Amino acid sequence: MNNNLYRREAIIAEANKLRWELGENLHDILMENIYENATEIAKKTVRYPDTKLVFGFDRQLDKILTSKYLGFPIMFLLLGIVFWLTIQGANYPSSLLSELLVDKLHPLLKDFALSISLPWWLTGVLVDGAYLAMAWVVSVMLPPMAIFFPLYTLLEDFGYLPRVAFNMDPLYKKVGAHGRQALTMAMGFGCNAAGVIASRVIDSPRERLIAIITNNFSLCNGRWPTQILIATVFIGSTVPAYLAGVVSAAAVVFIAILGIAFSLLVSWFLSRTMLKGEASAFSLELPPYRPPRILQTLYTSLIDRTIFVLWRAIVFAVPAGMLIWLVANVHIDGVSLANHFIRLVNPVAFIFGLNGVIFLAYIIAIPANEIVIPTILMLTVANLGIQGVGAGSGVLFELESANDVAAILQAGGWNLLTGINLMLFSLLHNPCSTTIFTIYKETKSLKWTLVSTFLPIVLGLAITFFVTQIWRLLVN
Repeated sequence: MNNNLYRREAIIAEANKLRWELGENLHDILMENIYENATEIAKKTVRYPDTKLVFGFDRQLDKILTSKYLGFPIMFLLLGIVFWLTIQGANYPSSLLSELLVDKLHPLLKDFALSISLPWWLTGVLVDGAYLAMAWVVSVMLPPMAIFFPLYTLLEDFGYLPRVAFNMDPLYKKVGAHGRQALTMAMGFGCNAAGVIASRVIDSPRERLIAIITNNFSLCNGRWPTQILIATVFIGSTVPAYLAGVVSAAAVVFIAILGIAFSLLVSWFLSRTMLKGEASAFSLELPPYRPPRILQTLYTSLIDRTIFVLWRAIVFAVPAGMLIWLVANVHIDGVSLANHFIRLVNPVAFIFGLNGVIFLAYIIAIPANEIVIPTILMLTVANLGIQGVGAGSGVLFELESANDVAAILQAGGWNLLTGINLMLFSLLHNPCSTTIFTIYKETKSLKWTLVSTFLPIVLGLAITFFVTQIWRLLVN
């Protein structure tokens, strides 16, 4: 009893002390602020005779950015600008990193291995395999992420991304998903693993799973080089030279939009089958616009996102590089494991308008989409026995000229149908191992990790099969 009395007296004493510190006019100040806020709200919401409502900057900007007619065009325009800045801005630093890590450091490491009398096979596994795969991933993956993630974070910091979710919510609600899935989808265009992590903003476990499973349909930066190169080589070449650039770019944009369409379609399918349910109520308070905080943006995007995702990719790329070298250099009856697989799978791949090289490339390049094209070129050259191209069996390489790439691929039996189906399969195939690992970490479920991995493959094979049958029916 005495204890309680003592505590009560202490609280009263502290309250009296704070009261004198705050001043005698505390209640007056509180009432004035309440009335001032009420007046400001009334000015924006109550219409008086012969007066107009007073709208602030935020309200005027929201009328444009969330407009029924302008919201989506502005959204696609800004997304297009971000992609253009990412792709164009990454070209120069990517070539610099490639020159440093692949053209200069790789030969130096081989010379060092030779100087210490390292066995040829160990040099191949470690230098031509593990190191070279890591070098390709860093040179191709780092610059785009270092540009895309800061731009994405700037839009997020400015307050625009919640408006994107607001615009997309009716569309996602119709397919039984959540409006915030639009944010995870946009993040997936930089990296699918980052998009999976971004799904934490969705509270509903069911809708979060839908966002995770469908994020792979966003073209990550590792798949853009494949799309651009194949579109340039096979689609741009079908039109006059002055239209080639525009047509190639339009084909890549079409694939990206097709990915959004598949995201919605698969979300609708999941919400009516394995993940039945109605879309949850989406109450979104649009934050005020504010000037981006540059230093915080750089830290968040470069350290928390870029370096984190890049490190995971490197961890998976190293063993992939070893595997690539081994399948190209381990022989049975004088034929490499890679060539055995390619010859075995070619008849099956033909049904889907693809070939054994593509199938093998996508199997051994699961750790990183960035090495798909170098792997395809290396396997094609090795399978055909072309001399004077590349740096040896199992050694990844790229060519500067699109015409040189076209010559090698066409020698391997590629045609326009192969190019189109590769673009479709690049969009609709399993996530990279970094993303698969991230899905498992986020869901803690082997079942949903397997669904996320194999659902896109089934869809990709189905789409390429139908495209191939329709193509051959029309052509023949």
